[in-house]
Amino acid sequence: MKAIKLVLIGDAESPHLLKWARALAQSPGIELWAASSRGFTPEFEALLPAARRYAMQTQPDHGGGNFGLFMQLPGLGAWLKRVDADFLHAHYLTSHGTLAWAARRGWRLRARIIGSAWGSDILVTPDLSWAYRWLTTQVLKACALCTSDSRHMTARMHDLGAGEVMTFPFGLDAMPKANVRKQPWLFFANRGLEPIYRPHLVMQAFAAVAAQISEARLVVANDGSLRAELEALTHELGVAQQVQFVGRLGAKAQAIHYARSRWYLSLPQSDSVSVSVFEAMGHACVPLLSDLPANHELLGDGAGQGLILDGLAMTALPAQLLALAGRADAIGAVNRAWVAEHGLFAPAVQRFLSRLRELETST
Repeated sequence: MKAIKLVLIGDAESPHLLKWARALAQSPGIELWAASSRGFTPEFEALLPAARRYAMQTQPDHGGGNFGLFMQLPGLGAWLKRVDADFLHAHYLTSHGTLAWAARRGWRLRARIIGSAWGSDILVTPDLSWAYRWLTTQVLKACALCTSDSRHMTARMHDLGAGEVMTFPFGLDAMPKANVRKQPWLFFANRGLEPIYRPHLVMQAFAAVAAQISEARLVVANDGSLRAELEALTHELGVAQQVQFVGRLGAKAQAIHYARSRWYLSLPQSDSVSVSVFEAMGHACVPLLSDLPANHELLGDGAGQGLILDGLAMTALPAQLLALAGRADAIGAVNRAWVAEHGLFAPAVQRFLSRLRELETST
């Protein structure tokens, strides 16, 4: 059987695209290539030879205004013409999806487009302006297949013009080690320190808990434009001695923090199903999440267990957590079991590849 030639188009300095690359590179019958809006991490370089990589070396901003990225279209289009792929698999549709769509049209590529939505590209950007909505609609209509990680986002994609959408979680590669001893009042947060993730609310939520539970501690991983402001906020809130900023962490270091932490905080303004929440649940944490449709998919109705901070009423949070604390081990076990059954990435990728083979043979 002829190998399917697939080009990933995205940010190859992102751990999310690296995860897709690992899964696809290990799949028989796939000849993997990649075009990156930035550069390539050493791990990515180890997966693909230089001849199969194209780096645009820009600094894209998921908030928009990526004119520098679109200036790279002539070089990317010419490279894709030489590659002559079967599929262009674009990740984050309003930037990399637009590149794939424009390159296919401008260079008359035979490749079909696969579009993987990441969250704000569908849930936020199309509402910023008529132009963004129009562009998102054009990209979605051009896709032979799309992927989404929540039912809520899939419905939004259909509203915007998408055809076939496969819905599956961007889950874990493997289940983490079980039965690691939890620290009862240790909290972990690792979303980006950017406005969309509302890290100020994370600090306020923790401060409300720490005011009544003196042993509470918070570890803040990741980085971003708000870090200095957040560090100052810990002093204003009187919790500077109880909050530790550890910056960007590798997978192994993050796993240690997940394993030790009882509670996981994620309070973004907009989100689909987050892989970070899956990781926390797989490590038997109790997630404390913002009131978003995708988070309701994760908690309740036979799924995992945790707390939706409805209306972000922080004053009630300490009492809510004290009420949950006695059942925290049992809640963690439920979350871990649910992720083992529903949240692993490899089975989802195999279903995705089966569909690609069907599309390929239908031409």
